[in-house]
Amino acid sequence: MAPYRIRKEIPKSIKKELQKYSPLLQKLLYYRGITVRKDAEEFLDPDWERDIHDPFLIHNMEKAVGRILKAIDKNEKILIYGDYDADGIPGSVVLHDFFKKIGYKNFSNYIPHRHDEGYGFHISAVKQFKKDKIKLIITVDVGITDIETVAYAQKNNIDVIVTDHHIPAMKDGKDGKDVVPDAFAVINSKQQDDTYPDDMLCGAGVAFKLVQALFKKGKEIGKFQEVPNGWEKWLLDMAGLSTIADMVPLKKENRVLAYYGLTVLRKSKRLGLVTLLQKMGMNQKYLTEDDLGFMVVPRINAASRMDHPLRAFELLATQDLAEAEKLADHLNHINDQRKEHVASMIKAAKKKLFERELPGVVVVGDPKWNPGILGLAANKLVEEYERPVFVWGYDSDGEIKGSCRGIGNVSLVELMRELQDTFIDVGGHFDAGGFSISHDNIHTLEEKLSDLYEKMKNEDEKQQMTVDSTLTLDEVNWNTFNGIDKLGPFGVENERPVFLFENIEIDNVRSFGKEKNHLGIDFKNSCGKKISSIGFFMTPETFPEVNLGVGEKIHLIGVMERSTFRNIVELRLRIEKVLPPIN
Repeated sequence: MAPYRIRKEIPKSIKKELQKYSPLLQKLLYYRGITVRKDAEEFLDPDWERDIHDPFLIHNMEKAVGRILKAIDKNEKILIYGDYDADGIPGSVVLHDFFKKIGYKNFSNYIPHRHDEGYGFHISAVKQFKKDKIKLIITVDVGITDIETVAYAQKNNIDVIVTDHHIPAMKDGKDGKDVVPDAFAVINSKQQDDTYPDDMLCGAGVAFKLVQALFKKGKEIGKFQEVPNGWEKWLLDMAGLSTIADMVPLKKENRVLAYYGLTVLRKSKRLGLVTLLQKMGMNQKYLTEDDLGFMVVPRINAASRMDHPLRAFELLATQDLAEAEKLADHLNHINDQRKEHVASMIKAAKKKLFERELPGVVVVGDPKWNPGILGLAANKLVEEYERPVFVWGYDSDGEIKGSCRGIGNVSLVELMRELQDTFIDVGGHFDAGGFSISHDNIHTLEEKLSDLYEKMKNEDEKQQMTVDSTLTLDEVNWNTFNGIDKLGPFGVENERPVFLFENIEIDNVRSFGKEKNHLGIDFKNSCGKKISSIGFFMTPETFPEVNLGVGEKIHLIGVMERSTFRNIVELRLRIEKVLPPIN
């Protein structure tokens, strides 16, 4: 079986319907399920007024907005409780900036410490909030499964508005409904009573909808008149960042939030963000979703993994240039430390797994491993061993915490929930999750997961890489790229198109980077123009079955991208795979 498959040609009727577009763009639209010209026009040209839904369509939004406006009128102490990742932190900044903009001062932000407190909305924190006389808590990207904590807060006269996007707790078995916290209001379109047109918003997206609703209602009753209409669109830098970072499907409203979010990010005057981009040598004008995913997001997440998540929050919220400089340097530094720790963990994990017969699901861990970077290690190990991986370590209390990553053929959340008696706690998404487990159960976890995985996995799982189309080197040009780029932003369920270049002759091969761990292969098109391709964390040894000598011919699978490295705009290919030529 070939290691790749090329998508089938589109029907003639679809070609006719989409005839105003290039043949390549017709194919790429069709592969996204777009077969009608009107849908194509709307997809390729998002429109704010047309495509953004009324926030009051979200269940409980009216109730939540009313409570917040009441708190503002009574000058009650409000606390914003956000998760510690690159969704919860920007989402917390969205609400922080709202209160700052309207001149409300009696509020504060709280983000739990990843290692000392762990994920979730904690009773221990609420006990302190009670002492601080907090009257209203608004959660961001967290709280939907924290039934007991919400009940404790409400019992102690602290109203809680949960804004979240995660899956509610399991059905209680009585009336078949999901268990949701008994909060003052729950804003989460995944709860059963919600009929909002898009239930896949990220946490910061939900927070943005709440701010939209607050401005809409507030202005209707004569409040916030000093704030210009539409000012909240400046908050799309944070909502867009999280929409791309949190791996939600870039369809429906998420596509619009990501599209306009990138537009605002390229113009944002947010001091911390601008300073961070400058220190990384990035051109803000050409910022892409890949820049966010590979450069910005890791530094936001490094704060919670290696220090305290408040450092990232402070960077994104600060209005002080000196503080922005200091925090940007700090996040860059701890991100470098994070890379070193992950590399060490991967090396140790591979040593543990060496010459061991691996089951369907790999479980590996060490008491010394930092729980904050387990997910990063799991990602790398999944790439290495091509099977679901569960990685564990000890938290500061000596409890076992873990992260898991999958390969797209089984929901890891469902896999863990089927073994709920084995775990203390589980959570996450289809392909990524977290867990805590007892010392006794960790020893049998791999066997239990592997047995259940064999029963649950999709027998039709795709082992082949999917290629959207074949292209020639002559088609690597700005005209082709600009057509492809109209489909962006790219991400989950709108992946960047992948192309196959057949039997192309190598003109030059080089290794680059401090450790010479990146690969560059150059070619020439029929006019003699150089076409560059690069593969990050690849070397010639990555493809042992291929002769990468000058003059040799290869098959290359890759994507087309714009590079602005050192402020030089260049069109290039990013290598996904190199294969021997087919004679």
